[in-house]
Amino acid sequence: MKEIEPFKKRMGWKFKWVSSFKNDFNFDYHVSFTPEEIKTGKLFYNYAKPDMDMDEREGVSAFYKDKNGDVFHTYSAYARGIEMLNTTYHFLDLTAKGRDENPDSTQDWVTYKDQY
Repeated sequence: MKEIEPFKKRMGWKFKWVSSFKNDFNFDYHVSFTPEEIKTGKLFYNYAKPDMDMDEREGVSAFYKDKNGDVFHTYSAYARGIEMLNTTYHFLDLTAKGRDENPDSTQDWVTYKDQY
């Protein structure tokens, strides 16, 4: 966590930071992959087995904690299914050129707010 502190300060983040670092959470929800899994060439991601060699992919999950303290997994979305959380896409999709993404690297236009 000490590595993130200078970045948090630079970005002006005031929210509570939580991380899945050094636990199985991302593996349990099939968004992180071990070197052994990657070697197979077929990883389980987004309810399919796409041909990819990445060690991490995007995903979002929601949970509910009841009055007894039991936690329930209520929702997950992956890949293009999480775009509703990135409002930048909604505005770009209204423009003439849209996202104008590089097909080989669709996120290469993303920069931090202090790097414009």
